[in-house]
Amino acid sequence: MTAPAPLVYPLAGLLAEPIGTDRRYEIAGATIALPDDLRLVEPLDGSVRVTRTNRGVLVDARIATAIAGLCVRCLRDIEIPMTVEIHDEVLPSVDFASGKAVDASAEPDVARLTDHHELNLATLAAEAISLEEPIAALCEEACPGLCVDCGQRLGPDHLEHEVVEIDPRLAALRGFRVDGDGESG
Repeated sequence: MTAPAPLVYPLAGLLAEPIGTDRRYEIAGATIALPDDLRLVEPLDGSVRVTRTNRGVLVDARIATAIAGLCVRCLRDIEIPMTVEIHDEVLPSVDFASGKAVDASAEPDVARLTDHHELNLATLAAEAISLEEPIAALCEEACPGLCVDCGQRLGPDHLEHEVVEIDPRLAALRGFRVDGDGESG
């Protein structure tokens, strides 16, 4: 018998229990594949509670991890710590009593248990982490960004640049001003 994959929980016993019965599991040091270009830099840690419902199971999980990212202002590699919560109903793909496949066409987007009544939490966790990824990640809230002249990160160690004289042919443009209506004055 092969060992179960990380974040795969056998729930056949729970499905035979009365509605409201739950199981609790700890998550420690698990790693999963993430969609797109996302990459874990810290393993998953947290807990999951699976509760029997009249249709399947209710999954409540809280998972902490960190993903690799890039600061949008200074372009440094950063770690983005995050805690995701999963609250999802997961339905069986096989009827527990008869062993026949369940017609999933009525609810095609609902998460399903495997044919062996196992919960694959990795899929739900990967989706939650992907949705939690910030649109504009920063290395620090007051990140100064990059110097427009040299491209180096601004900050206390950044040296001022010499003022470059403007081309004499363009010197007349220094006096050009645009007023609030977009008309030159």
